[in-house]
Amino acid sequence: MSVARITTLNLKSKEGADQIADTYKANAPSEFPEAEQLLEIRVNETTLMFVSLYPDNDAMERASASRTKRMDLNKDHIESVDGKTGEVILNHKN
Repeated sequence: MSVARITTLNLKSKEGADQIADTYKANAPSEFPEAEQLLEIRVNETTLMFVSLYPDNDAMERASASRTKRMDLNKDHIESVDGKTGEVILNHKN
């Protein structure tokens, strides 16, 4: 059973959002090697959404240290964080 972690960041500025978007795109695949899928979505100038799919809860929990490190590095840019996790019901790929 795959699980998903969905994180929405509201950033203080467009520049901060740009920086986080660029570094996530460049580094996330190596920072979260157990992720089955990583999505980064630009909602607007200052809001980013990240969706990570993992094979199970254990793999997602092992990624928590990398997630915490990434959040700590960007804490000065972050206005608010909303996080959700859940079981993946459908993962359709064409």
